[in-house]
Amino acid sequence: MRLPVTRIALSLLVSAFVIPAGAEVPGGGIDAAALSRHVRVLASDEFEGRAPATAGEERTVAYLIEAFRAAGVQPGGEDGGWTQAVPLVRAQVDGAVAATLKVAGGAQALANGEDIVLQTLQPVSRVQVADAPLVFVGYGISAPERGWDDYKGADLRGKVAVVLINDPDFETWQGDFDGRGMTYHGRWTYKYEELARQGALGVLIVHETAPAAYGWATVRASGLSPVFDIERADAQRYHTHLRGWLQRDLAVSLFARAGLDFEAEKQRARTRGFRPVALGDATLSAAFDVRRERVLSRNVIGRIEGARRPDETVIYSAHWDAFGVGGADAQGERVRHGAIDNATGVAAVLELARVHAAGPRPARTLLFVALTAEEKGLLGALHYAAHPLAPLEKTAAVLNIEMLSPDGPTRDIASWGKGRVSLERDLAAAAQARGRTYSPDPNLEAGFFYRADHFAFARAGVPAITVGAGLDRLEGGEAAGRALRERYFADCYHQPCDAWRADWNAEGQAQDATLLYDLGNALANGDAWPQWDEDSEFRAVRERSAGARR
Repeated sequence: MRLPVTRIALSLLVSAFVIPAGAEVPGGGIDAAALSRHVRVLASDEFEGRAPATAGEERTVAYLIEAFRAAGVQPGGEDGGWTQAVPLVRAQVDGAVAATLKVAGGAQALANGEDIVLQTLQPVSRVQVADAPLVFVGYGISAPERGWDDYKGADLRGKVAVVLINDPDFETWQGDFDGRGMTYHGRWTYKYEELARQGALGVLIVHETAPAAYGWATVRASGLSPVFDIERADAQRYHTHLRGWLQRDLAVSLFARAGLDFEAEKQRARTRGFRPVALGDATLSAAFDVRRERVLSRNVIGRIEGARRPDETVIYSAHWDAFGVGGADAQGERVRHGAIDNATGVAAVLELARVHAAGPRPARTLLFVALTAEEKGLLGALHYAAHPLAPLEKTAAVLNIEMLSPDGPTRDIASWGKGRVSLERDLAAAAQARGRTYSPDPNLEAGFFYRADHFAFARAGVPAITVGAGLDRLEGGEAAGRALRERYFADCYHQPCDAWRADWNAEGQAQDATLLYDLGNALANGDAWPQWDEDSEFRAVRERSAGARR
């Protein structure tokens, strides 16, 4: 979906700078073969799916350090090294999970991974829940700024909340939550956070493929993997005792046995007047042991120091982690390779480091950051934002890179979500300068803005976007691009089949990385400060540090 010409023209008029058409990229330009080679290595079986705090991390970090060194950049990590330590807590279900649903006089044993997925991030060695009442809390949103409260003072202590994924606007595309575009209130991370604030004993999110934007296979793969958190002194309060997902069909059956109609209750939940409702006499019992340990992961960082304003910074970033080794798929494959998600992004950062190092030093400092634990909740990015290696108030922009296409060139390039930031217009300018177009996110209801590392920087006020592949393929147009994307998310997202293939065409990745070079180079050599738009939720945070940029 491309912007109308008039909108593109307006975007260019308010762009922060002008990018020369077809400017030469140093170092021979972005090398598609090098991009493919990086993806092939990082997504190989040898790297074991690049899970944090595993042998796969050790191989990944070593590879990234050597690649940054070969690119010609300097170490940008702590104490003159290449890495930033990211202390994490890893928790994993240890052994079997016993779970039983009781409702209307009957008892149903639930299979973890099939009917439900259960886990915890509370600092406990065992989860033990006995006959906890189930309460439906709609979308589980408390948003006073939108005049919305799903809780109405309900006492959730000792109870397990059943909550819907996404926003109340998802099915109607109109209402108080940005219509078609998901807000942060629609994300699973928000549901868990808010139910902990509300004092619930546990949370079960009802999985539905369309509003979640991925199938149960993705939930299962993620849910049965270890879960991670940054170290917190208040973890007992920040997380519910029990959390997880349940299949939609199970939810429909549960509601029916409780004398309720699932679809009717969903419709009621889309209104301001919704109040939590007990699911009849339904209770949940669950018990499992937890293996919890402190682990150390790492962000890997290369640096080119600015020649004139080294205290000002532009960041290129991508997450290096994937989902490691899990259960076997239908072909018996257990390594979740993470080729598109996100070896392609990391490869682009490595190539961008190389071409920038081959050119003249920029005015501002450039950081090339490979972030850990994005798949565990943006944890590497959250840690960097809390412990920045360059002042955030003088970080001009974060250009995060996710999931570039292996399917050849597109006419367009896209960014994730509706960012409400000048960087979107700057990306449109960069695209037009090379005869391409910029497309806004065609799938706003999936909430991608809140699912990538740039969000951690945005919450700290730093203008940030995530850039990804467009849909308008040179071969087949938008219909072909959309079909490829839908197939990927249905079949391979977070699955073993997200693996490098010899027949991939990385020329589109090279073209996208070239636009990112143009944009980053213009930012690094200019004196403009990208801005959040007037209606951005992050503008006020940024404005508090405005004095540092005068």
